Amino acid sequence: MSGYVLFEGDRRLASGSKLEVAMAAQARQAWAPEASLLIFDPEGRQVDFDLRGGPEDLAQRLGVGEGEAEADAAPRGRGRPKLGVTAREVTLLPRHWEWLAAQPGGASVALRKLVEAARRESEGPGRRRAAREAAYRFGSVMAGDRPGFEAMSRALFAGDAEGFATRIADWPADIAGHLRALAAEAFEP
Repeated sequence: MSGYVLFEGDRRLASGSKLEVAMAAQARQAWAPEASLLIFDPEGRQVDFDLRGGPEDLAQRLGVGEGEAEADAAPRGRGRPKLGVTAREVTLLPRHWEWLAAQPGGASVALRKLVEAARRESEGPGRRRAAREAAYRFGSVMAGDRPGFEAMSRALFAGDAEGFATRIADWPADIAGHLRALAAEAFEP
């Protein structure tokens, strides 16, 4: 999914990190105080930022900048920090332990491989669902009153990429472009 975006009406003014978009909104607001600005997060949700103060104030309020560096520098405990291994108890039947013991690399390696395979298998439907929801949230705010919105929504949730593209083809380029970016993973097989 894409990063944060700033819209004024049908035009996308900026996209990028939370701080970059907040600074762009602040600059636009200073230039045109009556401008109607909307900011969206990477999940298609409309968000509000307190745009008062300078860049340092914005960074502090948005929780970016210096605090991130301090969190990265925190000391780590013993163990295998690159893998982040955590020892826990697993309860299995004797036949499961026998099978695991016979696997190359032992039980730990076999369990990690099984968990990773299961995560990859279940990731696809979750990513598609999240992309559909993000596109729908954004579309509801930016295009909910446009002709074809209902048909676009049906195509989006039905996984009909062609129908989706057809419904948004006549919409403003920036809105349609951001919808395509948010919905890209919704149509993956």
